[in-house]
Amino acid sequence: MQRSTKIVATLGPASSETGVLTRMIQAGVDVVRLNFSHGTHDDHRRRVELVRDCVRHVGRTVGIMVDLQGPKIRVGKFAEGKVELANGAPFILDAACTLGDATRVGLDYPELVDDVTPGAVLLLDDGRLVLDVEAIQGREIHCRVRVGGTLSNNKGINRQGGGLSAPALTDKDKDDIRLAAEFNADYVAVSFPKSGADIRQARELLAAAGSNAQIIAKIERTEAIGALEEILEASDAIMVARGDLAVEVGDAAVPALQKRMIRVAREHNKVAITATQMMESMISSPVPTRAEVSDVANAVLDGTDAVMLSAETAAGKYPVETIEAMARICVEAEKSEEITLDKHFLDRVFTRIDQSIAMAALFAAFHLKVKAIASLTQSGSTALWMSRINSGVPIYALTPEIRSRYRMSLYRNVFPLMMRYIGHDREAALREAEEELIRAGAVVPGDTIVLTIGEPIGTPGGTNTMKIVRVGEHNYSTGRSSL
Repeated sequence: MQRSTKIVATLGPASSETGVLTRMIQAGVDVVRLNFSHGTHDDHRRRVELVRDCVRHVGRTVGIMVDLQGPKIRVGKFAEGKVELANGAPFILDAACTLGDATRVGLDYPELVDDVTPGAVLLLDDGRLVLDVEAIQGREIHCRVRVGGTLSNNKGINRQGGGLSAPALTDKDKDDIRLAAEFNADYVAVSFPKSGADIRQARELLAAAGSNAQIIAKIERTEAIGALEEILEASDAIMVARGDLAVEVGDAAVPALQKRMIRVAREHNKVAITATQMMESMISSPVPTRAEVSDVANAVLDGTDAVMLSAETAAGKYPVETIEAMARICVEAEKSEEITLDKHFLDRVFTRIDQSIAMAALFAAFHLKVKAIASLTQSGSTALWMSRINSGVPIYALTPEIRSRYRMSLYRNVFPLMMRYIGHDREAALREAEEELIRAGAVVPGDTIVLTIGEPIGTPGGTNTMKIVRVGEHNYSTGRSSL
C-alpha cells in the first residue's frame, strides 16, 4: 500500500554519512530537517549537499526544511557544568552572573527579569524542574525550588501560561534566513511565533534574501493558541510542536490541541506537521513502544500531513529502523481511515474556478473509483486543495517547476512528479502526463484517471479543466474520451 502521510527526519551526527542517509531516504524520508539550534553554517551546507547527492542517487523527491532556533530562553553556565537543586531550596536567576553554582545561575535572556512577577512559575529543562518566583530584586529573580533535580548548562526556561516578551526572530535567525535562501530551502520553520506579524516578518526577510520558501509556524507558545487563525492566514503550514507547548499549557491539554490544530489547518488549506517525541525510545531501542505506535497512528488518523522525528534520527542508534517503523505504522493507520468525502461538500461554497475544479476532481475520482488523480500544476495549489480532503485516491502532481515539486513533498497523499513538457499545447501536455504516470508506475494502460489542467497552460492558479480518461485510449486530438 502506498503511504500518504509524509515523514520528516532531522539530520545530525547519526544521519550525516552517505550510506545511512541513502538508506533513510530509501526507507521513506520525504523531508529532511536541519535544526539550526545546533551546528555551524558550514555543517548545514555540507548536509544540504549530502542530501541532494543522495536524492539524485535514490531518485526520490525529498524536500529540505530549515528550522530556526528562535528565542530559546536558557540559563547560563555552571562552574561545575551542573548542580543539584533540592526541593524547597532558594535559587536565584541572576542576569549578572557569569558562572553559576548551587545558589544562582546566569541568564542568556536578561529581559526575563521584566517578564515575571512574584507568583509566576518557571519551568526549566522542558518542565523537569519547577521554580516559584518569590521576589524581583534589581536584576535578580529570587525563586523557591518546587520540583528539584539536576540542572546543567544552557537548559531552557519557560513560563507556565506563557507571557514572555522575547521576539520570535533573533539576530541569529535573521542571519540563518539568509543561509536558507542561499541553498534554496523549501521550507523555513519559525520557532515561538506569537502572532501573524512574526510570520509576515519572516516572509519579508526571506523575500529580501531572494527566497520564496514556504513558512511553517511552530505552535509552541500559549499566545499562539489564541492567535491560531491569524497565524494560519500568514503561514503555509503549522507544526504542532508538542515539547515547549506542553511545558507552557500543561501536558494534559496537548492531545486535544493537536486534534484541533490539525483540523483547523486542513480547513484553512494549510499543511500540518506533528512533532516531538513521536518515537523517542528508538534513540536507544530498535523497536518503538506500544504507546509510541499509538501516538503516531493517532496523528495519522487526526489527518496530519506529516509526522516528524527529531533526536531519533539526528542522534539515535537506529535512524533507518526508526524510519521503517514509522512508515509501517502510517500505512497501517491509513488502512483504517474513514472516507467521508461527500460530507465535506455539504456546507462548503467554492468561489474560485481552480478550487471548484479540484473539488469536482475529488468527487469524480471517489465515485468512479479511478486509479489516480493527475493534476498538471505550476504552483501546486490545486494538488494542495485536493489533499485537504481524503478521497482514498492518490494525487499525482505533475509540474515543470522544480520548486513546486519539492514543496509538495510535504503534502499528504500528493506524489510530485516532474513534467518534462513545457509549452502551450494542451494535447501534448496531456499525452506527456499519461506517459509520465506510466513511467512512474502509477498507472498502466486501461486504468481510469481524472486529469486536471489549466488553460492557457503555464498560468499559476489557472486550473479550469477536468477530464476523465482511460490511459492509452484517449484521442487528445479530437478531445473525445473513450469513457
